Amino acid sequence: MTRTQEILDWLRDSDPSLRWQVERDLLGAPPEQWKATRARVTTEGNGATLLAQQGEDGQWEGGAYFPAGFFGSPESEMPGQPWTATTWTLKDLREWGVPASALGDTAAKLDRNSRWEYDDLPYWGGEVDVCINAFTLGTGAWLGADVSGLAAWFPEHQLADGGWNCEAEEGDSVRGSFHSTLNAVRGMLAYEQFTGDTALRDSRHRGEDYLLERRLAYRLSTGEVVGSFVTDFVYPNRHRYSALAALDHFRDAALQAGTPPDPRLAEAIEMVRAARHADGTWHQGRTLEGRRWFDIDAPEGQPSRWLTFLALRVLQWWDAAR
Repeated sequence: MTRTQEILDWLRDSDPSLRWQVERDLLGAPPEQWKATRARVTTEGNGATLLAQQGEDGQWEGGAYFPAGFFGSPESEMPGQPWTATTWTLKDLREWGVPASALGDTAAKLDRNSRWEYDDLPYWGGEVDVCINAFTLGTGAWLGADVSGLAAWFPEHQLADGGWNCEAEEGDSVRGSFHSTLNAVRGMLAYEQFTGDTALRDSRHRGEDYLLERRLAYRLSTGEVVGSFVTDFVYPNRHRYSALAALDHFRDAALQAGTPPDPRLAEAIEMVRAARHADGTWHQGRTLEGRRWFDIDAPEGQPSRWLTFLALRVLQWWDAAR
């Protein structure tokens, strides 16, 4: 058996939330096979575990972005934040391929019961943080909520350089951020994919150009790598930027548009190649601190099924176009 086959077998021997994507995107399995595996995400493994934690009010842990009672608790003084509240849990379920039908009337329940910790704003209207709004836009489109007002927020708050920055609303920055901009364009793409509405496409393309002009890794002003986070790959990345996370988006966007990979992705692609270990896998980076429902992937420094899958999928897409 070849090393490649060993790795593919290792990836296939995983939770259904990952296995169906391995079957579809790396193994070229027929649709009836990977769709059957995807259907199991709601009934077993990680997806079923998260679905079972939903409260009667439609929320997880009684809160929108943070669990109920978080602020002022001893946990709020600890590093990181909990990743167990509604927004984070729904983001995982959406990205794992859970159908909206499995969530029933969750959109309506959140409309009635969930408010943002910031100014007690209604859930589907979003708040002032671009990353939070991006997650909410994609999730709302998936669940069939009316997020048209939130969609309009993105071009209205796009900065002059084409990016977004979570610090802009506080007046602390007028320049785009790699982290915020990637989260914004990912949310906007998900909105288009779920709704078919192309109203955000021009704004999204401007945001993507912000990253492409910087070759996904470099400061435009000095040409230096913007930060060590660029090559610190981690899953789940939650809100954190990396070259791999950005490439995953650009692959998704190119497939949506039916276009080849942009040549400006080349240096980021080589960063991904260089991060492969001698065992043929990609290893978990510095994981984000904070309480979670369970460990989704490998501990720090260990071979990661999710990162290996994402890296192989991006490289396969890039190499196929060459």
